[in-house]
Amino acid sequence: VPASRGLFSNIFLVLAMSAIMTVHGWNGATASASLSSRAHSLAVKQETTQLLKILRATKTHQPKAESPTTRILNMETVSERIDQIVEEFVDLDSREKLELLLDFANRLPPLNAEYLDKKEHEDRRVHECQTSVFLWPEISDGSMRLVAEVAEEAPTVKGFVAILSEAVADRPQTEAEELPDDLLEKIGLADVLGMLRSRGLRAIVGRVRRELIDAE
Repeated sequence: VPASRGLFSNIFLVLAMSAIMTVHGWNGATASASLSSRAHSLAVKQETTQLLKILRATKTHQPKAESPTTRILNMETVSERIDQIVEEFVDLDSREKLELLLDFANRLPPLNAEYLDKKEHEDRRVHECQTSVFLWPEISDGSMRLVAEVAEEAPTVKGFVAILSEAVADRPQTEAEELPDDLLEKIGLADVLGMLRSRGLRAIVGRVRRELIDAE
């Protein structure tokens, strides 16, 4: 699937969710609506605005000759992959960082039937993150993998989870500790995504790292 097609798909999904939330907020809200829900709605609207700017910029955007995924998976260790990710992001401006996140988001595969069933019967949601995020950090034959599902209306969160998935893929469990707690700051996304999003993403990193280390 071309990156531009995935980008347009993500944009339209974000806009649709934002519209639904706005209508519900005016016509169906009650006096008991929580401040966190309003904050989440605002975060989605802000993300929509940022993504619309990217949409306009894609008219002249040319895809890179080599994908981030290819370069990362060619690196040997989790630390080396993280260093490559940081290098990908560090010199980009805010718009370019969001655009690269969308590239990663398009690479996160959907859940297969096995994990769709697990989703219904296991509590794998990251409750610290207001976006719907489900994680399965696992060890298979001594190697790590991260299976995940992220709500389509939050492509930036999906992109960040995809980065984690690619960083640990097929690496030995002993390298789980190489996932940095401050990954968000290292790649310069904390200021781009804002406090609300950043808090949830830090919780995701912590959970993935902890569960991979503790897995048997």
